[in-house]
Amino acid sequence: MIRLARILWVALRFRLYRLLPRFAPASDPDRGERLRRALETLGPIFVKFGQVLSTRRDLLPLDVADELARLQDRVPPFAAEAARVEIERGLGRPLEEVFAEFSREPVASASIAQVHLATLQDGTEAAVKVLRPGVEQAIARDVALLETAAWLMERLWAEGRRLKPREVVAEFSRHLHEELDLLREAASASQLRRNFEDSPLLAVPRVYWDWCSERVMVMERMHGTPVSQVARLRAQGIDIPRLARAGVEIFFTQVFRDGFFHADMHPGNILVAEDGRYVALDFGIMGTLTETDKSYLAQNFLAFFNRDYRRVAQAHLDAGWVPPGTRVDDFEGAIRAVCEPIFARPLKEISFGRLLLRLFQTSRRFNVQIQPQLVMLQKTLLNIEGLGRELDPELDLWQTAKPFLEHWMSEQVGWRALLRHVREESPGWAAMLPQLPRLAHRLLAEDRLGELREALERLSAHSARRNRLLAALAVLLAAGLVFIIMAAAC
Repeated sequence: MIRLARILWVALRFRLYRLLPRFAPASDPDRGERLRRALETLGPIFVKFGQVLSTRRDLLPLDVADELARLQDRVPPFAAEAARVEIERGLGRPLEEVFAEFSREPVASASIAQVHLATLQDGTEAAVKVLRPGVEQAIARDVALLETAAWLMERLWAEGRRLKPREVVAEFSRHLHEELDLLREAASASQLRRNFEDSPLLAVPRVYWDWCSERVMVMERMHGTPVSQVARLRAQGIDIPRLARAGVEIFFTQVFRDGFFHADMHPGNILVAEDGRYVALDFGIMGTLTETDKSYLAQNFLAFFNRDYRRVAQAHLDAGWVPPGTRVDDFEGAIRAVCEPIFARPLKEISFGRLLLRLFQTSRRFNVQIQPQLVMLQKTLLNIEGLGRELDPELDLWQTAKPFLEHWMSEQVGWRALLRHVREESPGWAAMLPQLPRLAHRLLAEDRLGELREALERLSAHSARRNRLLAALAVLLAAGLVFIIMAAAC
């Protein structure tokens, strides 16, 4: 309740009620700054919410979106001396023993951590990420507030159970707590780097494991231009439409090829190298998908791109995302009414705010079950779409993604999939094949039928003993009953 009261006080202090249409004045030039400062005051979770909003220029006025973009990497930093203390505590040795040079001023500062540039003793350029002091306690308070709100939503709102707010908050909380462990982030960065080894599309920094701990992460320094600075990128000769298409391909590669994707892809976490490759930064929030999730998602995306709405409806039924008694033709018609108007249009002509509202209304009508494991994917899709809108408003998202999905589906079914499965299983078969004669000889030598016959005989003998005992008990009960009747007659 204290935390809730503080949130309300901050909202009043920064006059956030003036953002509502009913109370908005004719002119409010500092509204974006007030909203940004309020989110910074409220802490990490609210800053992350502002980061997501900053990519949605189709939903926000431009002045507000520009101000919220400062939350991506320009959150007020904490003191350099506090950073030094945290780094020395995390690495267990003085700063000078690890780094030949260390920049006191952070190069980037976000809600969870900040980054300082440094040089290792061997001359290697590095970037040092260090957690904010006390960030764990601040996040724990806000997560507790979200859990209470989710519990009340399920109890007091008829739609609450279908939306699974407590599961969604639990998924969000799990990713937040993973983000607080920089060893996990370092491992995620290493995995993503392996997945895109020698890729012409994406570069991922190398992790220097000797200098990593739960609160400190040291990695390769990456050079590039922030992806949001489109004018600078054009001046450097970067093909912006190609860059936008590459972003879509990277996303679908991570999701459908690897089932392991960067789930915090706002512009503050992405650079563009001189050779035109994306440079990924900040691996605190990564999403994973099972083979089943990937299969159903691919079917839905591909059917959607082909305007095969019946297949979309059937895939939802097969996945159990809608009740089994749902009529496919009704669900198909509802999906068609929502999705058909947005085809054959560039991003700049699509109102995703209106689309999301109509999709929500349709899901409520058909009791579509929210999938908590896909929440991070949905958030990343919003980031990708917002990034694509900034880079190339003329981008046709559907036509860009469709060939990749068709190729991926062809790899999952048919003779290519069969060959891949044979390759994957062949080492196990090779190890088992020499053992087959010995296993067959053992099977033939063992008298399994004799063992089964003995087991049946023991079971039969046990059953016979039990029947004799029951018969004796019945006789005793009958004799007792006769004795009682005769005694009563006398």
